[in-house]
Amino acid sequence: MNSLYPLKFKPIFKDKIWGGQKIRTELGIDFGDLANCGEVWVISGVEGNESVVENGFLQGNELNELVEVYMGDLVGEKIFDKFGNEFPLLIKFIDANDWLSVQVHPDDALAAKRKIGQGKSEMWYTLGADNNTQLISGFNREMDKGTYLKHLKEGTLKDILNYEDVKKDDVFFIPAGRVHAIGPGMLLAEIQQTSDTTYRIYDWDRFNEKGVGRDLHTDDAVEAIDFKKHKSYKTTYKSDINKTNGVVMCDKFITNIVNFDNTIYKDLEALDSFVIYIAVEGDTILIWDNGEINISKGEAVIIPAYLSQIELVPKTTSKLLEVYL
Repeated sequence: MNSLYPLKFKPIFKDKIWGGQKIRTELGIDFGDLANCGEVWVISGVEGNESVVENGFLQGNELNELVEVYMGDLVGEKIFDKFGNEFPLLIKFIDANDWLSVQVHPDDALAAKRKIGQGKSEMWYTLGADNNTQLISGFNREMDKGTYLKHLKEGTLKDILNYEDVKKDDVFFIPAGRVHAIGPGMLLAEIQQTSDTTYRIYDWDRFNEKGVGRDLHTDDAVEAIDFKKHKSYKTTYKSDINKTNGVVMCDKFITNIVNFDNTIYKDLEALDSFVIYIAVEGDTILIWDNGEINISKGEAVIIPAYLSQIELVPKTTSKLLEVYL
């Protein structure tokens, strides 16, 4: 069991009607014959979309199979006790060339009630944003179910949504229940609970070549929505050089940002959790007792809970998202 090492995975590509070319041009990830690519899943335990290891002697094994075999040595004892054989987080890069649908995700309680696994809280870290890029997060006024449904029926939903201007390095935390949509011109990293449940509320009146729109989930969505207006929707954080800076801390995941141009030494033993590093800038050499691995922008790696000491050596000024439970 002690032969675990940092794991990288084969990317899983998702063809989306709103996708673009930035996963190839900005992240350097070739998505083959797809005309456009909306999402690349770099770490996934979602059933039917399990990531496959691409490095080392475990190459070819699926992530959830490894959780079943290595248990707490891979994910941490407390995490294995809670989640069993399903890896609890999903890591993606998203390229939005058009508006994504306005949508909402259920929380854990509603997901359990509907017998659909976990709920879905998530966060976005913006790797790039075109001029005048916006996203939607929450409502721009106090809302209630009746008023919301009236706007939805009358086609004025867009009037009550909160629009946020977006620039590079912005962070938005999207807890389960918050109505949201990613806007055109955004390239982002998404960290979320392992769930592929999305309730689509509005799809910008888009239709396919046969004049058919995508399914909407009005009834399912209503019970999931948080109708409160919040004071702020953007996450503020520090990005001090050569330090680990806290960004999002919630009961679903913790995300820090490591912005560095000197070697960082990490002691992870006390976490009792796997750690994911997501490269959002630069190139980093990750060193552990039995080897080293390179992480470039657009890549992610799982550090098994068994490994307690690592070094992060930047080739240039680098930036990593650090994620654990």
